[in-house]
Amino acid sequence: MGPDAFDYDLPAAAIAQVPVEPRDAARLLVSLDEAGAISHGRVADLAELLGPGDLLVLNDTRVLPARLRLRRATGGAVEVLLLEPDGGPRTWTALVRPGRRLPPGTRVEGPGLTVVMGDRIDGGRRRVEVLGSVEQHGTVPLPRYIHAPLADPERYQTVYARRPGSVAAPTAGLHLTSALLERCRAVGAEVASVELAVGLDTFKPIAVDDLDAHVMHSERYSVPRTTMEACRRAGRVIAIGTTTVRALESAARGSLEGRTDLFIRDPFGFRLVDVLLTNFHLPRSSLLVLLQAFIGAG
Repeated sequence: MGPDAFDYDLPAAAIAQVPVEPRDAARLLVSLDEAGAISHGRVADLAELLGPGDLLVLNDTRVLPARLRLRRATGGAVEVLLLEPDGGPRTWTALVRPGRRLPPGTRVEGPGLTVVMGDRIDGGRRRVEVLGSVEQHGTVPLPRYIHAPLADPERYQTVYARRPGSVAAPTAGLHLTSALLERCRAVGAEVASVELAVGLDTFKPIAVDDLDAHVMHSERYSVPRTTMEACRRAGRVIAIGTTTVRALESAARGSLEGRTDLFIRDPFGFRLVDVLLTNFHLPRSSLLVLLQAFIGAG
């Protein structure tokens, strides 16, 4: 199948602009048996679907306040979206708008921040030097299809988010609460974590006409040895989100940590993940391709 097989019409009105409250009130479509029977519930029902021998695996990365709103000396607005550190505590790869008008060496400023433009690199990215505290003065970059501002920025973080490293949330985990995770443990399920620093390419639409030509930019991941050991002994490994799937399946094929550009597509032999909890995905996204490979995995 080509990218067109993963395209569909997505009306803007079908995209929720305000998150449901409480988090685990989100609707949950369940298909767990081999016959393909489907039931409907809520994420709050997750513990009722689990038991001893099950292992929930979470991506505990935290979203960076990576969007910087700045101005040139002439007063023109500039937006810098930091992607990841690049060789030093002050040097980042970033997307810059309007990047063409800012030659290397240009300084742009905002409250508490100065950014110095560096070299242009592949994929429309460039290196920048950031002077000042991103944590204090940056804002969380919401997805482009969310236009309503968040009343509470923490709502775009999972309740178990730990080390800042992502430019987008591992969104399946946004529906879990601490109380729900405790109920999962109470029925005998284990809970473990991985880290995959979610980049823009995770959600970026596939722009080529042939899936063979699609290039995944690499993302940093880490799977603790204890998590891998728990996966090996588990009866079922339940991945919370596609980023967790990519971290686990990358570790199963190589090192427990490093960078991965794994593009999961059918046919694909899943080595660790048995069950996936995921959101709806955008048209022509690599995540839809992953989901089709998972559903077809038997």
